[in-house]
Amino acid sequence: MVRRRASFYVIFLFILHALFAQAWAVVDKAELQLPSLGESSAGLISVSEEYALGQELIRLYRAALPTSLDPFIESYLASLIQRVANYSDLQDKRLELIVLDSPQLNAFAAPGGIVGVNTGTFLTAQNEHQLASIIAHELAHLSQRHYARRVQQQKTTSTVGLAALLASLVVLAAGNSDVGIAAIPAIQAATVESSLRFSREMEIEADRIGMQTLTAAGFDPHAMTNMFEQMIKSTRYQTRVPEFFLTHPLTEARISDSASRAQRYPKKHVEPDEEYQMLRARVMLHFETSSARAAKRFEEEVDRYQTMSPLTAHYGLVLARIRNGDIKGARSALERLKTMTNNRAILAVAEADIAAKEENWEQAIDVLRSALAQQPANHPLNVRLAEILMESGRYIQCEALLMEHVKRHPSNSYVWYLLAEVHGLAGHILDVHKARAEYFLLKGIYDKAEIQLRNALRLTDEKDFQARARIEQRLLDVRKLKENSQFR
Repeated sequence: MVRRRASFYVIFLFILHALFAQAWAVVDKAELQLPSLGESSAGLISVSEEYALGQELIRLYRAALPTSLDPFIESYLASLIQRVANYSDLQDKRLELIVLDSPQLNAFAAPGGIVGVNTGTFLTAQNEHQLASIIAHELAHLSQRHYARRVQQQKTTSTVGLAALLASLVVLAAGNSDVGIAAIPAIQAATVESSLRFSREMEIEADRIGMQTLTAAGFDPHAMTNMFEQMIKSTRYQTRVPEFFLTHPLTEARISDSASRAQRYPKKHVEPDEEYQMLRARVMLHFETSSARAAKRFEEEVDRYQTMSPLTAHYGLVLARIRNGDIKGARSALERLKTMTNNRAILAVAEADIAAKEENWEQAIDVLRSALAQQPANHPLNVRLAEILMESGRYIQCEALLMEHVKRHPSNSYVWYLLAEVHGLAGHILDVHKARAEYFLLKGIYDKAEIQLRNALRLTDEKDFQARARIEQRLLDVRKLKENSQFR
């Protein structure tokens, strides 16, 4: 963990140094290739420029920050965010999700439609409605273009204002702004710290619009107030202030305003959120270092339901016993879980995991293929089947599955990683280079992407003009992205 944080700060300081060196050394914005802040009548970065900036930032986040590889969490959040966004005031609904692998409560939004959620947020939000309230709030920051407005308010020169914004967004996503800001040269620290915080007026606006969006999307308006109260309760005895509070100061006035606003809406029946309750178990288990201790914890909850819902406790027990190697106990717990939910993907993956633990590959594959027959595009089912096919040595089948699935998820770096791995195991070296290039490109590591494409070009038959043309075009794409990158 210490080594991972240290490497992040090296990357962060390098980027920060480059940004400020550009900002101070060159005054001409055209030379800097920074988005203009003065083209629109409002003096704000345009929506298209924000989107381009967001594409840069998402690559930076993927490269510098630890991300979750749990396809259930990723798929669920993408669906929930889109559901909320459909009722928001966003002009541009092209959204990019990044799920950060951290036990800390944090969520953020960044220009260009980036929405980030820490997996640890599942530990604080008690139900789907509470999590949706955070997402609605973050989408309100985007729809009201608060980042662009903050830059416009603060800037003394456009280059310094934008550089501070970019630096602050990296720190914000990292969830360690106290350390990050301390590392910034003193002359710039106040500027970046200010960029991290929205004004009180912007927070109130995000609360108000977020609640409108939340309710329009069919969620409980009281969930926002409940989430605020849950956040205070869960951090009462912590010595370190959660990052979400640093960037979104939570005052008594905000909680009171939220409660008052919620009273204006009619009482709403809260629909069961089975999937959310089970995903909380996945997050709890992920951050538990001892399999035996995790199994005991879930067993106690199954008996008493003190801090977890029944679904969280029972699903957690299934997963903990699988991880602990208690196959008989896992099967027993799974049979009980089947009486509580009909979530086909979760049940199928659990059953396949039990079979895989015993190296009963045929059973594991049959279970997943049967589930996929009903839900062929399901992301968790496809990813888990690909992993099991690879683990069992069925490389050609795995290749075929992933080559189809990556078309559905071209921005998923883990799918590209798996595809590159199985290409190598199958002995298809040309395809290894092409898949690795896409993986590095998604992470903004342009030099390595270019190397992989050049290697692919060398292995391509000179008479295959179409294949060579596609690779050469991709090389041009990478070089253009590299030349236009603001993080060079």
